[in-house]
Amino acid sequence: MFYEPGKTTHNLPHDPFKACVAPRPIGWISTVDKAGRPNLAPYSFFNAVHGNPPMVMFSSGGSVDSLRNTRDTGEFVAAVAPKSMLREINFCSAPLPPGEDEFEYAGLEKLPATCVKPHLIKGVPIHMECEVFQIVELPSANPEKPCAMVIGTVVGLHIDDAIIRDGMVDITLFEPLARLGYQEYASISETFTVKREDFWK
Repeated sequence: MFYEPGKTTHNLPHDPFKACVAPRPIGWISTVDKAGRPNLAPYSFFNAVHGNPPMVMFSSGGSVDSLRNTRDTGEFVAAVAPKSMLREINFCSAPLPPGEDEFEYAGLEKLPATCVKPHLIKGVPIHMECEVFQIVELPSANPEKPCAMVIGTVVGLHIDDAIIRDGMVDITLFEPLARLGYQEYASISETFTVKREDFWK
C-alpha cells in the first residue's frame, strides 16, 4: 500500500504511522511549574538525540503542562519507564487538571533531584536530569494544544547499581517499556551482541 499523509487515505481502520516507527522508548517526564507544583507524564515520542554532550528529546502533542513547565523553568527529568510500573505510567497519562499532582494520583513517591528542581520517581532505575537546550515548535491541528519537541542536555544521570552487571548497564534487569502502534506495548527482556567489524570481514 501507499498513501500520502494528509492528502490521500490509507483505507485502514486506524492510522498506521505509529506502528511503522516501533518500538519507541517511553520517557516518563517530570517537571514543575513556576510555583513548584509537580507534573509527571509519559511520552512515547522520546529518545536520545546526541551523545557528547548527552541529549534527549520528548515531543509534546497535547499535554500542555509538560511543555509549559519546560518553557517556564528550563528543566525536566526524563525517567526510563520499567515494565513493572506500567500501571503507574498509565495513571500518569490521565488528563488531570493543571496543578494536580500525578505522583499522588498514581501512588508514587517523589525523590529529590541533584541538579534540577523536578523530582525523581522512587523505584525507577534510570533518571536523566536535563536543562532545556531548545524547544522546536511543531504543527498542531488544535491551537489550544500546541505541539513542540523539547530537547534537553543531560546534566545529571542516575543509574541504580542493581542494573549494572560487569561494568555495563543491563536493561534486561528492569525491562524498559516501549510503545508500539495502537494500544500495544513491548518490553525488552532479551538482547544479543553483534560487533560491527564482524560484517567487515
